[in-house]
Amino acid sequence: MKKLVVITLSAFAVFAFVMPKKVNAQVLDASFKQEVYPKTHIPKKIPAPEQFVREADVMWSKTIWRKIDLREKINHPLFYPDEGPMGTRMSLIDLLLWAIDNGELQAYKTGEINEFKLPITIKEIQERMGAKEVETMRENIETGVMEKVKYMEEAKSNQITEYLVKEVWYFDKQRSVMDVRIIGLCPIRNFYKEDDIDKEDIKRTQLFWIYMPEARRIMANHEVYNPNNDIQGLTFDDIFLKRLFSSYIVQESNVFNNRRVETYNLGVDQLLEAERIQEKIRSYELDLWQY
Repeated sequence: MKKLVVITLSAFAVFAFVMPKKVNAQVLDASFKQEVYPKTHIPKKIPAPEQFVREADVMWSKTIWRKIDLREKINHPLFYPDEGPMGTRMSLIDLLLWAIDNGELQAYKTGEINEFKLPITIKEIQERMGAKEVETMRENIETGVMEKVKYMEEAKSNQITEYLVKEVWYFDKQRSVMDVRIIGLCPIRNFYKEDDIDKEDIKRTQLFWIYMPEARRIMANHEVYNPNNDIQGLTFDDIFLKRLFSSYIVQESNVFNNRRVETYNLGVDQLLEAERIQEKIRSYELDLWQY
C-alpha cells in the first residue's frame, strides 16, 4: 500500500511538470518588445559643437529669413505625427510646446525687430493657437435638465503647417567656406475663421520665436522618422544641421528695415526674387575664386 501511494504521487508530480502552464495573456502582451535592441543612442545624444568663428575671419555676412512649408514631402518628418505623440516620437511643434510647458525652453513674442526680446507664456501661446473657453448646453444626467457647461477647447497643433527660420550666412576666410547658422525658429498657424464656411480666406499667425542654439539640446534627444532606414534614426537637430529640409527665402536684411519679399513682389515674382537672393549668396563664394 505504501508503495502504491509513492507511485501515485510520483505520477502526479511528473504530470504537473510536463503539463503546459496557463499563460496570463495580459502579462505576456505587456512583456512584448517592439524592438530587438534597446535604443539608447539618441536619448543620450549631445548636439554637435558649432565651429568657433572670429569676427576678424568673417569677410561677408547676410541675415536671411526663409519659410519651411510642411506640406512638402521632404518636410513631413517635422509635421507627423499630427494627432499627438506616437510612442517616443512626436512632431516638432508638440516637442516645442512640451519643452516650453516644462520650463526646458523659453519662447519669445513675435512682431519685434529683435525676435528674442519679450518672453511669452505657454498660456498665451495656446490662446494664439486657438485654445479658448467654450460654453455649450448639456443635459444633466441626474436631473434631465439642460445646463450651461464651460470647457476649454484644446489647441490644434496640426494647424501648424509652416515655420519661419532666421539664419545668418557668412564667409569664413580662415576655413575658406561659406557657412550658415540658424538663429531662430517661428511656428506659423494656418487656419480659417469659424464664419468662413467656404474656406476662402486663410489666416496666418506667427506664434512665437525660439532661440535655436538653446533648443538644439532638446532637438538632439528626440527621434524623427527616417523613411529610408528604421535603424538609422534622425533627430530634429540633424534635420536642421544637415539642411534636410526644403524652404524658400521670404526676407533679407536690407536698408528698408528688413521688408519682406511679399511687400514688393507678388505671385511667381516672389519665388523668382527668393531665387535671386539665394543665387547672390552662392555667387559671392564663387566670385572669390575668380581670377
